[in-house]
Amino acid sequence: MRPARALIDLDALRHNYRLARRLCGGDDGGGRALAVVKADAYGHGALRCAAALEAEADGFAVACIEEALALREAGIGKPILLLEGFFDADELALIVHHDLWTVVHAPWQVEALERTPLPKPVDVWLKLDSGMHRVGLEPRDYRDAWQRLRALPHVGALVKMSHFARADEPDCTRTTEQLDAFAAATAGLPGESSLCNSPALLGWPQARAGWARPGLMLYGVSPFADPAHPSAAQLRPVMTLESKVIAVRELPAGEPVGYGARFVTDAPTRIGVVAMGYADGYPQFAVNGTPVAIDGRPGHLVGRVSMDMLTVDLTAHPQAGVGSRVELWGKQVPAAQVVAHSQTSSYRLLCAGKRVPLEYRG
Repeated sequence: MRPARALIDLDALRHNYRLARRLCGGDDGGGRALAVVKADAYGHGALRCAAALEAEADGFAVACIEEALALREAGIGKPILLLEGFFDADELALIVHHDLWTVVHAPWQVEALERTPLPKPVDVWLKLDSGMHRVGLEPRDYRDAWQRLRALPHVGALVKMSHFARADEPDCTRTTEQLDAFAAATAGLPGESSLCNSPALLGWPQARAGWARPGLMLYGVSPFADPAHPSAAQLRPVMTLESKVIAVRELPAGEPVGYGARFVTDAPTRIGVVAMGYADGYPQFAVNGTPVAIDGRPGHLVGRVSMDMLTVDLTAHPQAGVGSRVELWGKQVPAAQVVAHSQTSSYRLLCAGKRVPLEYRG
């Protein structure tokens, strides 16, 4: 069997969720946290991750109803929020039947709820565009929408929410501006609020009240460029992407390696060929020197990543050879280090896995 695989540490996942819940004031402070498991739990496997968290999670968040129904079919009974809401009024019947919560972010969705009587109340999270300008009601329309929904007998809890655009930039004033916009638009409206994504939860204490929505941090990856960020330093990586050396080449100086001769040896060099490529989710444009771990020791990538294979420098690893374990990211090689060498983001890195099998522990 091909040795490429992704090891998923469910104990680390639970640790990260507990950290998120403590930061938002869980247990003693009244805060709660929805574990965001959209996009197949950022590539970690939504069904297994949700099952691992269900005993302690306050609920889950997904992008759309298809993802929610897959969780329900797998036996997940905790609340599930549809972050993009419903795309058609016909979905409201399914939302009620499966006890889902829905975001409402557009006037047409408010109107759909007004003209669609439901057999039992549905909880609604009413989203304000506080400055990200993606989805959400305009501040001038928010209060009227809230009052219209509150008047409906088939609307249950009504949670006020928004989303930050630049919370992963600690020195940027945009998050403070969005907080102020949210406070102004919702002043005097009762009920709970939800503002924090992962970077806001980790880096903006003034935004932590109410429901948090941790996503990236659940999987042990910091949203910040600074690896020493105090809260993010407590995270534990959940995914370890690894494979093995399948061939070794002894090359003299002056020899090119891989497509395009992007790397040329400047001295006699041992090259290890690893069964891992961009079809497995490893970034195609990782540069020479991107860190890896070879049999537990620091090493680095050389040459261009191809679809099924990549190459590493074994010159300083005389003990390594065919069968040696290579960690591409995980407990020894932080995903953020790979991101910094790869013209990509942590989100895309985690979600890019395709054919690599997931193996669960913990």
